[in-house]
Amino acid sequence: MRNADGTGPDHLEGDEPILPARVHRPSDLVRLLLGILGIAVVLTIAAFAHGTTAGLEQDIDKGAGQAPLLLIRFAGFASSVAVLIVPVAFAIERLIKRDGLRIADGVLAAVLAHGASLATDLWVAEQAPPSVRDALVNPAPGGGLTDPVHGYLAPVIAYMTAVGMARRPRWRVLLWCVLLLDAFAVLVGGYTTPFSILVTVLIGWTIAYGTLYAVGSPNVRPTGQHLLAGLRHVGFKPVRALREDTEGERPEQNDRGRRYLVTLEDGPPLDVTVVDREQQAHGFFYRVWRRFALRGITQRRSLQSLRQALEQEALLAYAAIAAGANAPRLIATSELGPDAVMLVYEHIDGRGLDTLPDEEITDELMCAVWRQVKALQSRRIAHRRLEDDALLVDRSGTVFLTDFSSGEIAAGDLVLRMDVAQLLTTFGLRVGAERSVAAAVAVLGPDAVADSLPLLQPIALSRSTRATLRRLAKERAQREREAAIEASRAGREARHAEEEQASAAGDRRPSRSGKQAERAEKRAIMEALEEVREEDLLSQIRQQVLLIRPQAPMQPARLERVRPRTVISFVAGAFAAYFLLSQLTHVDFRQVIGGANWGWVAAALLFSALTYFAAALSLLGFVPEKVPFLRTVIAQVAGSFVKLVAPAAVGGVALNTRFLQRAGVRPGHAVASVGASQLFGLGCHVILLLTFGYLTGTERTPTLSPSRTVIAGLLTAAVLSLIVTAIPVLRKFVVERVRALFAGVVPRMLDVVQRPQKLLSGIGGMLLLTVSFVMCLDVSIRAFGGELSYASIAVVFLAGNALGSAAPTPGGLGAVEAALIAGLIAFGLEKEIATPAVLLFRLMTFWLPVLPGWLSFTHLTRKEAI
Repeated sequence: MRNADGTGPDHLEGDEPILPARVHRPSDLVRLLLGILGIAVVLTIAAFAHGTTAGLEQDIDKGAGQAPLLLIRFAGFASSVAVLIVPVAFAIERLIKRDGLRIADGVLAAVLAHGASLATDLWVAEQAPPSVRDALVNPAPGGGLTDPVHGYLAPVIAYMTAVGMARRPRWRVLLWCVLLLDAFAVLVGGYTTPFSILVTVLIGWTIAYGTLYAVGSPNVRPTGQHLLAGLRHVGFKPVRALREDTEGERPEQNDRGRRYLVTLEDGPPLDVTVVDREQQAHGFFYRVWRRFALRGITQRRSLQSLRQALEQEALLAYAAIAAGANAPRLIATSELGPDAVMLVYEHIDGRGLDTLPDEEITDELMCAVWRQVKALQSRRIAHRRLEDDALLVDRSGTVFLTDFSSGEIAAGDLVLRMDVAQLLTTFGLRVGAERSVAAAVAVLGPDAVADSLPLLQPIALSRSTRATLRRLAKERAQREREAAIEASRAGREARHAEEEQASAAGDRRPSRSGKQAERAEKRAIMEALEEVREEDLLSQIRQQVLLIRPQAPMQPARLERVRPRTVISFVAGAFAAYFLLSQLTHVDFRQVIGGANWGWVAAALLFSALTYFAAALSLLGFVPEKVPFLRTVIAQVAGSFVKLVAPAAVGGVALNTRFLQRAGVRPGHAVASVGASQLFGLGCHVILLLTFGYLTGTERTPTLSPSRTVIAGLLTAAVLSLIVTAIPVLRKFVVERVRALFAGVVPRMLDVVQRPQKLLSGIGGMLLLTVSFVMCLDVSIRAFGGELSYASIAVVFLAGNALGSAAPTPGGLGAVEAALIAGLIAFGLEKEIATPAVLLFRLMTFWLPVLPGWLSFTHLTRKEAI
């Protein structure tokens, strides 16, 4: 039967994209990680609870001795047959239904699980701790030892999991019966241990989900044809379906379903939303993080099933209409197979607010939207996503609220105020802060709007709104940079023109001093920045609300349960503890403590503390702006914690840059100041190394002629310079780096050169820093009765420090110790003295400051100084 227009009952229009054959489910990745964690937990228990595992095995052996032998043999025979028959039967059933892809996935998972089983068996036999081996292996009844992992059971479990038997009730029951029967047979028969069974099951389960996530699961998303069939199943007679939206427009839209406009044979059209597991999985990890990190303001649907999502949206749709709000009426709901649901709404012929031009968003329209929100809030209903694409305006101007998939009923005050803050921002982005606040106050009243100010912060807004605010902030920063560059260029051109006029007039005196010209240029830049500077939208909204309610609360509400920096600090602390324990376990403290002179140890601690004051002096010497000295010292102490979890050349630079920015130094100047400090430190380091290297070469000669080592080093440096100059690729690389250096760091150094006091602080700090480290190493050597010349100790320290900065390990772990010990031995110090001396030096300068560094890092973080 065909319609008058020539279309059939299954006609589709619009952009119906070709669905991918396979999809990668985040849930598979989560199960993979949980499986790995489970294996680690089981092995940890087996390793550290040996007495418990041994007692459990004895109890099982005692119970097995009382079991009838006939029962054990029957269970073993039945399970062995069933383990082979059940997978084959399921494979035949799937092949009959033309689902061969799942069988291929199961076979691949079984092969990988078999390989993982063999690898685990080899590891247990060769490398595993004895306690783990005892927990996974038993003496076999017929002699020899049992296998740590069942080579046949793990592949079967992987196969059954990968093909999806657990999602079919009858097969799932049969699967569990077979697994329990097999476990009983091998456990009671003495062919395995409880931990071996657990590890076998976890390996098969983990490999299956790892395989599914790697190769992807067969895509079972319903198409438009399935939609039309589902509509006919619930009593509708569809003629055609038009796909209205495209996926991937915004991150938050991917999980809201595909929308269709469905035309019926008789009656008005319908709006149908289809939600499947793949779309629901979009943003899964983001929602999990939000729920973990924020204090009770996130949607509880991060782990929802499709049926729960269907019931929630249906409930919200009915509740919104009952509250008196304008919302599309929900007509029907239905499942489209096991992996999708559909919601059928009455069609509203209108346009979304996101498609309306700004001039059509009138005050009356905004007040109409606010009235809808007021109706929802009167019944404690939160929409949770009041963006412009969730607001629909029909031809008569009536406003409808759509997309209640993220809403909540019986919402708390915090969530309701978030809705107000979100809608204020949504309208502010379109018509400005003043009109947005005025419309809200006209409907909700000034008190309700003022109560939302603590929630007017980016983290409380939707994901797409935050992205828009970040984009606008970047545009404002770009305009400010362009204005500053233009003002600086105009100032230089004006000064150059003034000098040319003075020269043409025969006046050889400078028209103004260098400092006056610099101050005039800075004043011009500041004036240009003031002209283009704009406050961000959220600040504008706050100011508008404060004009109406000056006593409105301004302190932002604490919404974050866990901040990203807290997680980073925790992870860094965990790595620090790991490195600390792993290093200190190899230290003979009896030798370090018992054989040391405590007077020299105290001196080493004093010189170690002096390095932080020297580091602060050297950094501030390259910062023309005023920065508190004591807080800078605290930042350097915090750096001793940061460098434990990051390479020394990376962690300190990042920390100092962040500290200077928080102290009020502009980002570009902060980077340039730290870069200038690093550049000068590198130059000072090279000069001192060459100087002390030259002196050590002349210590044992009657004249000041350099040693062969120094000459060889200089010749090597010259040869490397020639090679870099001769090879175009290397030459281009060096030129680009040097050009970038002169573009940012060198101008900052020129600013410092014009301030002798700052320059003296930078140079003095660098020298004092090196002297403090050298003296700390010297007194560490003297603490164990050794003695070397200062020049030799300086060369050893400078060389070891350079190697530690280049090493990728945190704080140069391993590389610094090896270089210092080898250097001291090369200069004639006994190994029995060099080793404990270096350990004491590293204890004073690297390990002991970790706890004060962590406390300083936490203090500066709490004060928002880094």
